[in-house]
Amino acid sequence: MEFYLPVRLLTGRGVVAQNASRLKAFGRRCLIVTGGSAAKRCGALEDVTAALASLDIAYTVFDEVRPNPSVFTCVEGGQRAHAFGADFVLGIGGGSALDAAKLIAVSAANPELDAAGLYRKDWANKPLPVVLVGTTAGTGSEVTPVAVITDASGRKNSFHGEDMYAALSFGDPRYTESMPLSVTASTGVDALAHCLESLLSRTTTDVSRAFALQGVTQLLAPLQTVASGSLPSAAEREILYNGSILGGMAISVTGTVFPHKLGYWLTEEHGIPHGFACAVFLPALLRHAESCDASELQSLLRRCGTDRESLTALIEALTPKPGVSLTEAELKALLPRWENNAALRKTVGGVSTVELREILRELFA
Repeated sequence: MEFYLPVRLLTGRGVVAQNASRLKAFGRRCLIVTGGSAAKRCGALEDVTAALASLDIAYTVFDEVRPNPSVFTCVEGGQRAHAFGADFVLGIGGGSALDAAKLIAVSAANPELDAAGLYRKDWANKPLPVVLVGTTAGTGSEVTPVAVITDASGRKNSFHGEDMYAALSFGDPRYTESMPLSVTASTGVDALAHCLESLLSRTTTDVSRAFALQGVTQLLAPLQTVASGSLPSAAEREILYNGSILGGMAISVTGTVFPHKLGYWLTEEHGIPHGFACAVFLPALLRHAESCDASELQSLLRRCGTDRESLTALIEALTPKPGVSLTEAELKALLPRWENNAALRKTVGGVSTVELREILRELFA
């Protein structure tokens, strides 16, 4: 067993203002990375800029990150940071903004690299220090060494490595309270997917299993509220956020398995939000795990206070039907995309091409 998680994580209401002095350690100039409006709407951007101003840290805002950010956006952000002379990068948002901030920090430290150079991962200099402020309860990017970025062809790919960890992450559950019901559901099932996929990975360890089991246990009740069509209470928002962090800690050890890998295709080709795209495949993951070792799956879910049928019903209540159909010819053409894929091999019991074909046929034929 090996465990390494070098992120200083601070959570709680008002956590940015209460710990503003910690930002002094990263330098005098900062590039803030956000999406178009969410960071402003939830109050996180105001809190961060107030904290930086109180320390006389100069900053500029790069607010051009969109869902499923492209590598070209990250290069542009890196050039902006380099031109500003940024000492560190501070990302505010959900997974898109936080992941983009990580790669922007790489680009800023290696301004000679274009998009192709970043994908070759041949950068000479370590990334600038990264501070992350999470505003959704789903991504777990605050504590993972991963950035999922869209390449020139429209495919989502992962950058990962020890240099990709943030130096400091803040999590204030107040920021999640501005999320509408649909975003709360999508990010919530993403957090649940992280926990379940880590739990049902061949690479699971005692440490990752502890995080994943606790994450599922915490997420169930507030997700039932969301599935009923109600917004979570402030207390439930905090539980959802903590559950998403536990999911991030779990996948920092194991990575994800086939629902995430197949979910990327639904997002790329059909525009389905990431969390929902992954959740479409979670019932199939549970059935597959049960076919491999029913007693083990039952034992794990019992420790979370649920069972496969109840958990499947919750996932399906949270997840809109994808509205996607495949002919047999389209299905045959699609399968090579996942041939010998590591995420399928890493799933407990392994997922064969025959099994994958049946999963896709059942969902989309």
